[in-house]
Amino acid sequence: MHNNRILFSRKNAFLRLYDVVVIGSGPAGLAAAIAARKNGAKNVIILERNEAPGGILLQCIHNGFGTIIYKKDMPGPLYINNFIEEAKLSGIEILTDTAVLDITANKKIYATNKNDGLLEFNAKAIILAMGCRERTRGNIKLPGDRPAGVFTAGLVQRFVNIENFMPGKNFVILGSGDIGMIMARRLTLEGANVIKVIEIMPHLTGLKRNYVQCLLDFNIPVEFSTTIKRIIGKLRLEAVETVKVDENFNFINGTEKIVKCDTLLLSIGLIPENELSKKAGILLDPLTVGPVIDQNFETSIPGIFSAGNVTTIYDLVDYVSETGAMAGKNAALFALNLYHKYNSFINILPSENIRNIIPQKLSLPFNNNELILQLRTKYEINKEVILNITDDSNKILFSEKLKYTRPSEMIYLKIKNPEKYFSDNIKNLTVDIAG
Repeated sequence: MHNNRILFSRKNAFLRLYDVVVIGSGPAGLAAAIAARKNGAKNVIILERNEAPGGILLQCIHNGFGTIIYKKDMPGPLYINNFIEEAKLSGIEILTDTAVLDITANKKIYATNKNDGLLEFNAKAIILAMGCRERTRGNIKLPGDRPAGVFTAGLVQRFVNIENFMPGKNFVILGSGDIGMIMARRLTLEGANVIKVIEIMPHLTGLKRNYVQCLLDFNIPVEFSTTIKRIIGKLRLEAVETVKVDENFNFINGTEKIVKCDTLLLSIGLIPENELSKKAGILLDPLTVGPVIDQNFETSIPGIFSAGNVTTIYDLVDYVSETGAMAGKNAALFALNLYHKYNSFINILPSENIRNIIPQKLSLPFNNNELILQLRTKYEINKEVILNITDDSNKILFSEKLKYTRPSEMIYLKIKNPEKYFSDNIKNLTVDIAG
């Protein structure tokens, strides 16, 4: 048995029926499992494919975590250790080194590990907390040969922070995502030369605070509306050819430049990890690439809930933990047959100014005096705007002033007493931004 399987008791390994099974032990999964226990679920187990619980935060040694939940600025490992310790005290089992192979609509889970072989679990409720993965060179069809020296930013983060290995000397970073900007600072501190960050969009795709703290403070330049036209090098990366793009992302001829480097980091976005969701037949939203959920984080299959970056990509881990706790609470209530009964629902639709939104539907009647909407806009607007929620007749039911909008920053909107605004005679709601 692996030493890291600290919370797993072999005598319970084949307990066939669990109240709640959580897939993934990152910030969403741990928060969900803890909330499930607090709300009455007796048998709760987390299945984790890595050798230790904690998810991606184990390699995120920078600060910026916990400012909402703990009111402290903490590094990732310290933040997640609080949840690991609470899970341990709560009696939650965590089975590590265990890969989930399949889940079914009737809430059977099939998994495997090297000690126990094939495992089958039956659950009264399931929480999906598999997180997300990085987009790769193949996802953006980056031309050129396949030399050594092309990595995703998260992989280099693991190399440097966990494996104590520096994969190059002269770096170019494609994309201004948060991991890319954070690694620009980290690599600089470790003695590497970060030549520049290249961003195809005319604006940042990561948080403004990371731009200030990681790029401006370390004099690392950013070129907007620029991308890489081709990779140069056979055995090892030798250079990249950059090019400016227009508003339709077409190359602008004559703007090409050769930038010599030996390592390219890709920070070009994250994708929710939903292969298991597809196997279960869960309805996915093409905008978020995650499950369609209601305000309780329940998916299209009753009793299966979704939490964290497997649902939509968050910018702050505190929000991941908060929404994981909501999913955990509702999963426990479902397992205990205390779940609220719903008789109708309202679709929530994004306007052309909104990139994506969760939840995608509201189940009625409401069982909570607070509704949380989480959305991202398509455009950066550096002035006060109005967020409007309208019905099918274009009547404004709810409005909220926003100081600005940035595509990189999730809008986290709390609506008190939602039954005052949204009733069961409404079929569709549209969320829009007015300048």
